[in-house]
Amino acid sequence: MSGEQPTTPYLAAYPAIAALLPGQDLPWLQQFRNKGLQAFAEHGFPNTREEEWRYTNLSVLNKTLFRPASSDAVDADWLNAFRLENAWCMVLLNGRFSEVLSNLADLPDAVTVTSLKQALQDRPETVQSYLGQAVTAGEHSLIAFNNAWFDDGVLIDVSAKQVLDKPIQILHVVTEADALAATRNLITIGDHAEAEIIETYVGGCESYFTASVNECLLGPNAGLTLYKVQLEAEKAQHFGGTYVKQAADSRFNHHNFAFGALLARCDIHSDLDTAAECALNGLFVGGKRQHLDNHTRINHLKPNGISREFYKGVLDNRARGVFQGRVVVAEDAQQSDSEMNNRNLLLSGDAEVDTKPQLEIYADDVKCSHGVTVGQLEEKSVFYLQSRGIDEASARNILTFAFANEMVDKIEDADLKALLLEQLLARFPAISL
Repeated sequence: MSGEQPTTPYLAAYPAIAALLPGQDLPWLQQFRNKGLQAFAEHGFPNTREEEWRYTNLSVLNKTLFRPASSDAVDADWLNAFRLENAWCMVLLNGRFSEVLSNLADLPDAVTVTSLKQALQDRPETVQSYLGQAVTAGEHSLIAFNNAWFDDGVLIDVSAKQVLDKPIQILHVVTEADALAATRNLITIGDHAEAEIIETYVGGCESYFTASVNECLLGPNAGLTLYKVQLEAEKAQHFGGTYVKQAADSRFNHHNFAFGALLARCDIHSDLDTAAECALNGLFVGGKRQHLDNHTRINHLKPNGISREFYKGVLDNRARGVFQGRVVVAEDAQQSDSEMNNRNLLLSGDAEVDTKPQLEIYADDVKCSHGVTVGQLEEKSVFYLQSRGIDEASARNILTFAFANEMVDKIEDADLKALLLEQLLARFPAISL
């Protein structure tokens, strides 16, 4: 037990909350929740004494008792600004599925997209077979918290050989102050199937807590591209974890964009079977007093796996960024090929980044490398633009935009790219007004 963080407010409030959570008639789910509750009660929220949380202090979560929302009000016009036109859309409003706001028309018969709450009624055996397969409460106590508190989420099941011709957007929106939005998403991609999923997190109020966990199971030769766009409100607290099991010859691509929240932590972990491929790309942009923590882990478990990782950070004012990238190559994972790169740009003398790339190699026939850079804008580049008639502020914005836009250029979906470019341009306009 940590003894450092009081969890009593959450534990005391849990019985009343638990009575309203779905799956009351499913003994296996009640057991699953109780194990999560017990693990959370023993450890509390993760604290800085834990190596993988040493840079991120979650004590703020105990200063406010975040509770499930009681409202389902939302400004539809405001929300539409975050919808992607050419995509199916599942809206989770204050942590719960909203059928009215969602659009799942014309989904192929071989694809199931439904709320987790509905799936627990219609196909509980499917949920039972997937839940807890990609991550366990032992990972850390925020997973245990989610296991006990999740209210709803999304079940996506893509049958073998089905290739989706447009993405599925999961649009998370919180509109009630001090709300807890705890969601669990279960994603399975069948053998030789292909899908794109876009997670978007937005907030219409100031302070709330998002706790979202994805479990992704990829079959042999399956392909999943998952995008995460974190645009939480200015005072929000955010935890989002994605945990992936990749079968032989599968392909997992993740693009992570973090712009919002006062404090945010993102976990991306993937386990690779034989000849599986994993690519993790990320961009975190922070200002004021934002704290943006990115934690990745790629486990090469079998031979011939390939992983590529490229993260960039841009930090201004008193913002703090964290990148902890860990690649583990098991003894049986001969001929693994892994590259990791993290580049960071500090725009202020008060901005800070903690970067910790790690390679753990237990095989002797591998190709692994990592690189890190932390720096500021080159003054000669700023001077060059100024010599061409551009004022200093605009010159710095142009160079910063170019640094960050490299990650946006990797996006092929036109609607998503437009949304990301809008976010970047709002932060780094090319012309000072």
